[in-house]
Amino acid sequence: MKSFILMILLVLTTNSCKKQVSNQYDIDAVISKTESQLEHACKVVEANTKGKKILPRSIKGDNVIMVSSSDWTSGFFPGELWMMYDLTGHEKWKNKAIQYTKLLEKEQYNTGTHDVGFMMYCSYGHGYRTTGNPEYKKILIQTAKSLASRYNDTIKCIRSWDHTTNLYTYPVIIDNMMNMELLLWASKETGDNTFKEIALNHANTTITNHFRKDNSSYHVVDYSPETGEVIKKVTNQGYADESIWARGQAWGLYGFTVMYRETRDQKYLDQANKIAHVVLSYDKMPEDHIPYWDMHAPNIPDEPRDASAAAITASALYELSTHSKANKEVYKEAADKIIETLSTENYLIKVGDKQGFLLDHSTGNWPRNSELDVPIVYADYYFLEALKRKKELDKLK
Repeated sequence: MKSFILMILLVLTTNSCKKQVSNQYDIDAVISKTESQLEHACKVVEANTKGKKILPRSIKGDNVIMVSSSDWTSGFFPGELWMMYDLTGHEKWKNKAIQYTKLLEKEQYNTGTHDVGFMMYCSYGHGYRTTGNPEYKKILIQTAKSLASRYNDTIKCIRSWDHTTNLYTYPVIIDNMMNMELLLWASKETGDNTFKEIALNHANTTITNHFRKDNSSYHVVDYSPETGEVIKKVTNQGYADESIWARGQAWGLYGFTVMYRETRDQKYLDQANKIAHVVLSYDKMPEDHIPYWDMHAPNIPDEPRDASAAAITASALYELSTHSKANKEVYKEAADKIIETLSTENYLIKVGDKQGFLLDHSTGNWPRNSELDVPIVYADYYFLEALKRKKELDKLK
């Protein structure tokens, strides 16, 4: 691990020499800019709400793409509003957050997707931490029950998708690690260890089956629900089955960092450190630290970037820096460089442009030609979370 630290420091120092990033990063100015842009986003959303299409996801051409509460991305916009309230203390954001969080209430009963963790914990989870509203707690506990209903005790994992029966038997995706936080929270709040056992089993099975020898992650592992055996390990959104899909590595890094925070089990910290090693030592990482959508995509350096993968990674690294003493400075410095880059005009959208989204140049699903090199709501969510974490850590200096 010591050699890893020295290697990453060398990479960061070398890249800093190649492309200077200001030492006078003004986080308050960036927050002010994102606040103004989020005000614009609220106006856009209000103007484009039609029927069940009530929340923003991305853009296509000049048009905002609106989705229903059942879309997997539905919780991110309310989550942004809660975080903007945290960042500014302005009461209007709390009121807006309450308004848009309410729109997801019925999804607490949604048993058709693992994504209820994203949808509800990113919205109601923030809301409960901020307000202590007992109704929010009830909704979150019901959501955890809905999520837990997707668990298979033979496989010891939660099923990810139901809509891909033509491709998989029992698919589990690396993204699913992001939903364990809801279960661990529900276990603490209710005293029901079943939620925790499911989360632990899911994480342990993921460590066993999702990672290659170099600690990079497969996207999808397909299982037999009868025997629990692995049928195949493939990709759905990456370039190839054995390639490194950038956002998948970010999901894993974040998920196992949370697992360590909530359990203090060393194996989860070890896994998070291993994934961080992969992410920080990409041999084709661009100088600005924003990864290509897949690090084995065939036309690098002419491949789209994924700002969402960068934002998720930065947020995870900020937290991981508080748990990993040996790598604290390496992780913090790497996260700082990502956030500083995302705050430049190359990525941070000008106030009033692109329907109110914060970050440009994310890649949603390249193999299906969906959301390529555009703003996407979850990039904005994790960017704000990273800003919040950076601000908190900088205060501790």
